[in-house]
This record gives sequence, C-alpha cells and structure tokens, in this order.
Amino acid sequence: MATDGRAATLKWGVKQSFRGYVEASRGTIQAGGGAERTADGEFLFAAAPGPGLRRTASGELEGVARFAGDVRFEAHGGMLQVFLADPAVEAGAGAAVVTVADSPERDSRLVVATLDLAAATTGADGEMVIPTKLSRDGWRLLGDHYAPMTPLDPVRLRLG
Repeated sequence: MATDGRAATLKWGVKQSFRGYVEASRGTIQAGGGAERTADGEFLFAAAPGPGLRRTASGELEGVARFAGDVRFEAHGGMLQVFLADPAVEAGAGAAVVTVADSPERDSRLVVATLDLAAATTGADGEMVIPTKLSRDGWRLLGDHYAPMTPLDPVRLRLG
C-alpha cells in the first residue's frame, strides 16, 4: 500500500559554480514569488497545491510535488539571463525529474534535471538528499555552459 508524503519544502541550489560565476561577474541572483535564498546560497521553495509525492509499498517515490517561487540569474549587462519558476519533482516508474517554468509567463515547462533516486539518502531529520544531473533542456536553459549529465547541486526534499 502506498503512503502519502506531501512535500513540505524543496531546497535546491541549482549549481554552486553557476551561482559563483554570476556573482563573480557582478551579476545578480534574485529569489521571489515564495522562494527565498538561504544563508548557504541555495533556494528554498514552499509546497504549492497539487497531488504530492507518495512512497509505494516498496519505498519508491511516485507522483508530483509542486513548489512555488522563482529565481532569476542575470549577468553581463543582461546577456546572461536565466529564469526558473515553480519547480516540481515528478517521480514514477523508477525515474524522477525536476521540471520548471522557464519564463515569467509560466506558460511552458521543461525538464531541467534528472534525479538519481538510487543514490538518494534520508537524514535523521527526514530530509531526502537526491543527487541531480543536468538534462538536455537544462543545458539549453543554463546557456550551454555545462554539458548534459553534468552533476548539479542535490535536491533536498522534505516530506510533510
């Protein structure tokens, strides 16, 4: 039998070296719309309405957990602009991805990262730490700076 595990928060830094690059080039990183930047530079997104994630009887994640908020990266006088909004963790059939809206209009979504569920760990506080890799669409979104399958910051998922 599956058990419900509504996602309470998603913490994700996207990629530490990308954040560092933007800031070193005197760019800006802004979080808004319900997302906030944490002291360690990552982004914390609160849960949004939706069906949520469930653990199956075998312990696998399935379902969709949606989160609210957006993050904007800008550098080089606007030549580098990246917008990520309303991330979602989508899991099923042994695979999982992070999708985002990639424009302020939020009219389309793309897979920005794949999650390595087999390598996920769960801390004593219940936080799941899941390694991620850049997807092909994520590669385009980040301006071709990193090749597809480049490791990104892990997703930190807390189920309620």
